[in-house]
Amino acid sequence: MTLRRMATAGLLAAVVAATLGAVGASAGGPRPPATQDQSLRGLAARNGLYFGTAVDPAAYADAADPQYKKLVDSQFSTVTVENAMKWESLEPTRGTYDWAAADAFVANAQRNHQLVRGHVLAWYSQLPGWLNTGIQDGTIDGPQLRALLKKHITDVVTHFRGKIWQWDVVNEAVSDPWETPSAIHLGGNTGSLKQKFADLLGPDYLAEAFRTARAADPKALLFYNDYNIDAFGDGGPGDKTQFVYDMVKKLRAQGVPIDGVGSQGHLSTQYGNYDVLAVADSLQRFTDLGLAVALTEVDVRSLLKDAKDPTQDAAGADLNARDQAAAYNYHVLLQACLMNRHCLSFTVWGFTDKHSWIPGWFTNPPEGAGCLWDANYQPKKSLRTVQGDLAAAGPPLVQPRVPQKPHR
Repeated sequence: MTLRRMATAGLLAAVVAATLGAVGASAGGPRPPATQDQSLRGLAARNGLYFGTAVDPAAYADAADPQYKKLVDSQFSTVTVENAMKWESLEPTRGTYDWAAADAFVANAQRNHQLVRGHVLAWYSQLPGWLNTGIQDGTIDGPQLRALLKKHITDVVTHFRGKIWQWDVVNEAVSDPWETPSAIHLGGNTGSLKQKFADLLGPDYLAEAFRTARAADPKALLFYNDYNIDAFGDGGPGDKTQFVYDMVKKLRAQGVPIDGVGSQGHLSTQYGNYDVLAVADSLQRFTDLGLAVALTEVDVRSLLKDAKDPTQDAAGADLNARDQAAAYNYHVLLQACLMNRHCLSFTVWGFTDKHSWIPGWFTNPPEGAGCLWDANYQPKKSLRTVQGDLAAAGPPLVQPRVPQKPHR
């Protein structure tokens, strides 16, 4: 066992001992805490799973909203900072890094005995203004962009070396079937920044990004991360999951040090989503390649107004059905993860509707209500479903996670 695996195992053992010591009480002894009174980190630790959240540092530091910090500190065993590790935040001025917010976040995680998912190294979005402008107006060409990306990855991973458990090395590199052209490809819509970013870097940039990250930190786990890869489709040119599968399979065959695939898990109750076995099949196919998997940005949003007329309030019966559908979708993703011993972590993208990104992004029609706690920090059906799933999970169908060793 490597030192990192020993440290990870030790942290997990400490979480189990501290949080669930009462669960093993013998008959006639003290009654264990009710499931709803146990932390998500403790419930998940019974099976070696890390349960995480994305964190908004401003909300975390807000003295007028102490409940946010309290839940981050107590409920989660792994954390991801929402924006402070993105390129625009770390290097707003070319050649000058601002580490303050990201360093403070990592220090808080270490004090809380939480592992950190680093998000994100190579992504076409949330680039600093100087880089975005250079790509758009042509003053930064392909060789320059490749050199800048390699330097960025080296600088960032080196700075946090030994402090990051999983890195999202490459994020959302491939298109969606509703873009042009419709066949899945590296990039996005013709002429978009996403396509320009991919074209300038060339098809080999993923392999170089992973190799660069590995050189900077031999012990961090390196992930490809994307959305809408929760289940396979028909395997054809419009099947995004199939494209990502083929892509990472090729990377593994080339000896590229990719350790895992992150399925973001952004779902919506207005669509026909997946069943447990469909998602489990997807995770299994990736782990059969020798990769770990993780659910990295889970939330389940719903329409907030009448489905036929977004100017009208939704009926109570519709809101109740959406609430139950959201809980079911959380259940589907979590059960599929629990069924696969190489699914290392389950991370929600924010845990309270009070600080959710969803209403600010999905405005026409308005969507929201995607988190485990509501805007008043009251538990929702989704939270109780997740707690129940974690409490009920165990042998023989659910076994402890298999620790992942970084690929060389």
